[in-house]
Amino acid sequence: MSLMNYLKGQFLEIIEWTDDSRDTLSFRYPDEDKEIKKGAQLIVRESQVAQFVYLGEFGDTFGPGKHSLVTDNIPILSTLKGWKYGFESPFKADIYYVNTRLFTGNKWGTSNPIMMRDADFGIVRVRAFGIFDFKIVEPKLFLREVAGSDHHFRLDEFADTMRSRIVSVFSDALATAKIPVLDLATRYSDLGDALLPIINPVMTGKYGIEISSFVLENASVPPEVEKAIDARSSMGAVGNLNDYVKFQMAQGMATGGGGAGGTAAELAVGFGIAQQMMAQGGLSVNPAVPPPLPGVAVAGAVAATAAVSVDVMTPAQVAQALGVTEADVIASIDAGDLKGKKIGAQYRVTKAALDEFLAH
Repeated sequence: MSLMNYLKGQFLEIIEWTDDSRDTLSFRYPDEDKEIKKGAQLIVRESQVAQFVYLGEFGDTFGPGKHSLVTDNIPILSTLKGWKYGFESPFKADIYYVNTRLFTGNKWGTSNPIMMRDADFGIVRVRAFGIFDFKIVEPKLFLREVAGSDHHFRLDEFADTMRSRIVSVFSDALATAKIPVLDLATRYSDLGDALLPIINPVMTGKYGIEISSFVLENASVPPEVEKAIDARSSMGAVGNLNDYVKFQMAQGMATGGGGAGGTAAELAVGFGIAQQMMAQGGLSVNPAVPPPLPGVAVAGAVAATAAVSVDVMTPAQVAQALGVTEADVIASIDAGDLKGKKIGAQYRVTKAALDEFLAH
């Protein structure tokens, strides 16, 4: 072998990466410890970016096209290497090819429930999963924060690295957007678009990627919340807690008065009829004790007097009397429908306030 052929074999003259895979995000060009000669041809294809790294520092970035590596078009690397008058000798640098195409159909999901505050149900545990599409928009930031010095960074490694981070960003975005649980469970197609403006600034600023599509395929809540959602959907008055209580009473009546719902229904119906009769002037009695009424109204009035015989009740006692959950009672107090006074960390409801609530 002649000296010229030997020297020629020590230098890189054409640098290109032909990617036939569908799962490679970044790839370090295998230079086999060769140096790059002046005027070498760098070929970058569409959906690729070539990033030079010299002694651990980021150099120049080249987009799609054919580039001749001379001093004029690698100013950053020239500065790092200290060529004051242009370089004539070969140089050594690492070259990373970054794939900038759109990667579709990536799965995400919460391994543990997300705790979120909801206006209707209070603190709720939510599980969610779906898919997202993304692409790399900041090669330097992506290499530094995600891929690192990995010579061949693949999609499966990205999923392991980023799944928990994406879920964390999703949780923060959900809390910021303050989307009600009722909407979360019924409007999957709209939620992704609503969350993108909140998620993308974080993902781009921290990791150099942009999420072009974020799809929520399913969000599940605890069984008791699901039952409440189903009940509200059936009555066609979602979000109105006063109507919800009345609906629960009517459901108890329809089942023949059995269970807590039936007891609450008899209580409310008997008490309501008595108040209507007093309002029409047919009776003149102590308003604290409903008058005797025929049939089920009598049982309801007596049950009402017994159930609320105390002057001050806790939310749990009110919930038991009405056949609803304590959370519904507290939410009704917070909404101003039911008057209650907070003493320390606990609410207390007077009998008069409960009477007023049932009257309306």
